[in-house]
Amino acid sequence: MQFRTILTLISLLGTLYGLPAQAQGVTPGMSASDAIILEMREAFNKGQSTRLTGLLPRASGHVLAPWAAYWELRARLETAAPDEISGFLNRFAGTYQEDRLRNDWLLLLGQRQEWGTFMAEYPNFRMNDDRSVQCYALLTDFKSSERDVAQQVEDLWLAQRDADDGCAAAAEQQLKARKLQPQTAWLRARLGMENGNQRMAVQAVGLLDAEWANTVSAIYGNPGHYLQGRLLALRLRTKELVTLAMIRLAVKDPDVAALEIDKLRWKTQLSQEERSWVWGVIGKNAAMRQSDKSLAYFMKGQDNLMQADHLAWKARAALRVGNWEQVAAATEAMNDSQRQDAAWVYWRARALKQLAKTEPERTQSAALLQGIAGVGGFYNMLALEELGQSITPSALPEALSAAEKEAARANAGLQRALAAIALGLRSEGVREWNYSTNLHTRGGMSDRELLAAADLACQHEVWDRCINTSERTKNVIDLTQRYPMPHQQAVLARSRAIGLDPAYVYGLIRQESRFIMDARSGVGASGLMQVMPATARWTAKKIGLTSFRPHQITERDTNIAIGTGYLKLVLDDFSGSMPMAAAAYNAGPGRPRIWRGQTGAPVLEAAIWAENVPFAETRDYVKKVLANTTIYAAMISGQTQSLKARLGQVGPMDGTLPVNRDLP
Repeated sequence: MQFRTILTLISLLGTLYGLPAQAQGVTPGMSASDAIILEMREAFNKGQSTRLTGLLPRASGHVLAPWAAYWELRARLETAAPDEISGFLNRFAGTYQEDRLRNDWLLLLGQRQEWGTFMAEYPNFRMNDDRSVQCYALLTDFKSSERDVAQQVEDLWLAQRDADDGCAAAAEQQLKARKLQPQTAWLRARLGMENGNQRMAVQAVGLLDAEWANTVSAIYGNPGHYLQGRLLALRLRTKELVTLAMIRLAVKDPDVAALEIDKLRWKTQLSQEERSWVWGVIGKNAAMRQSDKSLAYFMKGQDNLMQADHLAWKARAALRVGNWEQVAAATEAMNDSQRQDAAWVYWRARALKQLAKTEPERTQSAALLQGIAGVGGFYNMLALEELGQSITPSALPEALSAAEKEAARANAGLQRALAAIALGLRSEGVREWNYSTNLHTRGGMSDRELLAAADLACQHEVWDRCINTSERTKNVIDLTQRYPMPHQQAVLARSRAIGLDPAYVYGLIRQESRFIMDARSGVGASGLMQVMPATARWTAKKIGLTSFRPHQITERDTNIAIGTGYLKLVLDDFSGSMPMAAAAYNAGPGRPRIWRGQTGAPVLEAAIWAENVPFAETRDYVKKVLANTTIYAAMISGQTQSLKARLGQVGPMDGTLPVNRDLP
């Protein structure tokens, strides 16, 4: 049968099942088997199990046939026979699809409480990265052996970011057996209140008493009303509900919450632990608003009774006002895991250096810096410079051998991943690539194997997998993989034409899109430089692209022209400050104007300013763009670089420079 006839039949089938041509994914020049794969993915997304079953035989022999089989069985997993499931797992043994379906099946078995089958299959779950599945396993283990699993359940449950079935069921079991204390449920509810997750808070308290769930919902909506109605004589339950109300009030208005908790009745009737947590939430939310009161709020509580996020924001608030003693106190109170984060190693070292009175104290500071110094990230580079060393690209590793490259090319998982990405199934391709290079296969890849896999991705111009895979090496670093420079002629020419540092442009693109040409964000930003439609229209007018049409934003040269044009406009608006312009590019220019502080606010090291950015995404973005820029500058120029020089200082405007309020 001729290819054109096949495409016609596919199109007719799509029409029969109500699929528009674009949704069917059929484009001129596409092979018939590729078109079938795309149709099946579309049918899977729409839950069309009957259609998937009909199409499955036609996907046989395609490199992505394991995905086709997964979609077909996953769509009807709830009604599938056990032998069908085991048959699939045997047929695709060792693949990502096998372990992905096992994950789905284990969740279903847990929900159905089919514990015998669950425990027979759970040891085969290689990824084992689903907390709900882990909780179901602990629930079953305790049920069969009464092994002490309370601490594991508590750790998993408190780490879950949303309400779930598995960990909630395990927690309920441990609460009823009195292995888990009620305080854990209240802590979980506090986290829900603090992080704006009402369902999480309600579920946690509901495990203690279903009748309290409605009260928690009411508190979430109007914490002040609840507090006004409390009596002085408090029982344990009421004290905990008061704490939840205080936390929710602190999120809404930290200053009002500070006045409330300072009232005599709460001072005498809430415990030091309860009050310290509330002060932590008050201080955190005041710090995120850049309030001058934030550090004083933190200091009304006890550091050792606050949670990790409170201590991080206390350190930031202390940095903002130059109180190195409180930076040291906050970092000292952090748990081991948090204290080992490069950010807090760096700032703790800086605090100890500032406070040092003896040579051993200065030696301790230098040792901390030495432990993280390198070119691996923002604080690693700052540590290098704090030690008086320049940022220099590391030497390239020994070239990959033909055998190492061939092993990467022969990896079936990597082949499927590249094929999926080439077909436009990026989500599937990325997941399969990560699985194939991660700890779930053959004990994980060595540094050299990771370099070979990254090289394979680079050769196929799949730059995000090239970068991310190479970044996972521990002892062998290839900066040409971690910091590739595709589209070099276009980027360098455009950047230099408008007076932008090309290293800055590359640093931003690497963070925005990982050089994915057709990247599109959840909010509609497009292309290499992730430009929003409204920003594209505004910038096109400003830079004289009078013929610009919206669809052109995905074209490489147009995207680069508009992205660099907008970056230059915000950079000029912020007087050449790279960190502020990066923040503006990510979060819009209005927010960094507020974050720089009002008249009278202190002038800060830009590293301190960036660490105090209230949006986690933008805070991370600014640091990564500037770190990227520094490495790219070293690679482009061949000369040593200074991250600190690029950062500079940030403070309120002096009133002599114009502000472009027209920037979108």
